[in-house]
Amino acid sequence: MRIPRLQMAAAIAAVAVGAATALAADFPSKPINYIIPFNAGGESDISARFQQSVWEKHTGGQPVVIQYQAGAGGAQAWSKLNGMEADGHTVMGINLPHTVLQPMIKDVGYQTDDLTPVHYFHYTPNAIFVSKDSKFKTLQDLIDHAKANPGAVTFAGSGSNSANHLAQAQFDQLAGVKTTYIPFTGTGPSVTAVLGNQTMAGFNYAPSGLNQGDAMRMLAVASEERMPAFPDVPTFKELGFDLVGGAYRGVSVPKDTPEEIRKKVSDIVAAINADPEFRKKMEAGGFVLTEVTYDKMEAFVESKKGEYAKAAELLGLKKQ
Repeated sequence: MRIPRLQMAAAIAAVAVGAATALAADFPSKPINYIIPFNAGGESDISARFQQSVWEKHTGGQPVVIQYQAGAGGAQAWSKLNGMEADGHTVMGINLPHTVLQPMIKDVGYQTDDLTPVHYFHYTPNAIFVSKDSKFKTLQDLIDHAKANPGAVTFAGSGSNSANHLAQAQFDQLAGVKTTYIPFTGTGPSVTAVLGNQTMAGFNYAPSGLNQGDAMRMLAVASEERMPAFPDVPTFKELGFDLVGGAYRGVSVPKDTPEEIRKKVSDIVAAINADPEFRKKMEAGGFVLTEVTYDKMEAFVESKKGEYAKAAELLGLKKQ
């Protein structure tokens, strides 16, 4: 008996849905491979290691194995993600604004919409730092000097077109000042520039303040609320500037990963985010926990694309 084409397609779809549902019911059924698209030692690695320390508590005893595929600011790994196994047992760290700005500026082997983030679990807020002997005691001191001396205030930051660079451009617009951004090859060198007074200030990630003790002073931080690690540092919002953001970090999966598995991965990350042991480590490390779950992802990414597009205009970025 010949089966009508539509009936056949429906039967195949039903089998596929059934298989995906069965896979989700048993997930995870083996160790999860967690790929970090950067070198060891950075914020992406540190937060993943904190997750790893409690991972098995939330996966029925299945461990997570962390690997590194660094290159091209993360683009090397992200461009290969969709060719990897799509059963949920391979996940990859994902960062904003990187995955919006990179393909906006040049061809990097992927487009923002090619990627499938399932959960953004934290960000490291941008913050303005000065050396301990700086004449800038408050953010207003720095703003007053910048208004009186356009372009004279120099900010060190971790690279061109980074979250730090975007924050400097946004700050200039919000404060009505003109400052000069000086890119370095990473957080370490940019912090060294601030410590050595090579620049007047730095736009760095907030955790940088924990490693330098009293050698640097944080004038303001781009978080929604004051951070537990820095209770005496005001937010930009407190000071009248709607500047919130930094480098958002999360977990992504290959695009062919079934919906049920995407939700399961997001649920695991959410459970880890709620774990007291994990939260304590993250907050002590200067990280801000976020809860952008899979069901909120599309709206979140779209809002960030719009935000970063506007910031890119401020920076004068055009695709090469």
